Amino acid sequence: MGQNPDIRDLFRILYRPLCVYALHYLKDADAVEDVVQEAFTAWWQKGAGTDNAKAYLYAIVRNRCIDILRRQGRQPEQLLPEDAAGVISDEEAVDRSALEARLWEAVDRLPARRRELLLMSKRDGLTYEQIADATGLSVNTVRNQISRALQSLRDGAAGILDYILLLPCLPLA
Repeated sequence: MGQNPDIRDLFRILYRPLCVYALHYLKDADAVEDVVQEAFTAWWQKGAGTDNAKAYLYAIVRNRCIDILRRQGRQPEQLLPEDAAGVISDEEAVDRSALEARLWEAVDRLPARRRELLLMSKRDGLTYEQIADATGLSVNTVRNQISRALQSLRDGAAGILDYILLLPCLPLA
């Protein structure tokens, strides 16, 4: 991304990672989307000429998330980013947001039914039996489809599959 990146390219590349990053601060998907859209608007209104648009956008998102948390009455120690294991550094949140965004892009590329079953298992924490009951599929079909989904993620998204297995409650971005 050069000195004056095109807003469409920047949005396409950074929107999801910025949303995932904001989710490490806020747990409200609607608020996250608002914050990220406001960050892009602020960047655009500034003239879109900052030398490092990515760093600028991440800083705006972080600052706006912290402002929201402060308005909610959070204490300073509650203004740090978190993941499923607890508080993480801001640098970790930036790094993880890119990784998590890649994960969601890979999940989005799965066939619709396979994606639905995978999310019911990993995001919602349902057992194969519960998924089978909810969908009318056999437990074997559910098991096979989730196995195929995980294999697709292994094949197409090296390095991020372990992440989905470690975090069964990933928020949708």
